[in-house]
Amino acid sequence: MKRKVMQKKARRARAAVRETAQRQTGRAADAAGEVLRDTWHSTLAALTTAEQVVQKQVRELLKRNRIQARDATGVLRELGARADVERRKAMKDLDARLGTLQSRMRKERKVVGRAVSEAVTGALASLNVPSRHEVTDLTKKVDQLGAKIDAFRARAARRARG
Repeated sequence: MKRKVMQKKARRARAAVRETAQRQTGRAADAAGEVLRDTWHSTLAALTTAEQVVQKQVRELLKRNRIQARDATGVLRELGARADVERRKAMKDLDARLGTLQSRMRKERKVVGRAVSEAVTGALASLNVPSRHEVTDLTKKVDQLGAKIDAFRARAARRARG
């Protein structure tokens, strides 16, 4: 009876620690995603602002230098093409960095999982709560001892008869 109570307490302790670790890991992932989203939105805002500034400067240049609209269109197309090239480069760089970050997150998740597992094991050991493996080993040993005792009783019964 006492063993069942101990097993139940151990299961509850493991579940509580596991839930806490999952919550903390989830919060870290959410925070990282939120930072990435904020950075992306800031980048888009900066690009939009830069594009508006460039358009304003081009209009002023057109007025000052009395450039024809078709000439300005060509300049704007060329500028747009350059901006596209830079945007693609930035996206590739962002994808590479995001991949690196994701791989680091996977590695860190494993490290945190091991640390949590060790902490749970240590906490259960300090509370004198046996692990599942220890309970299984003890159960096997008790069964073996029970079999030996039964064998001794059978021998003693045979000797008493004979």
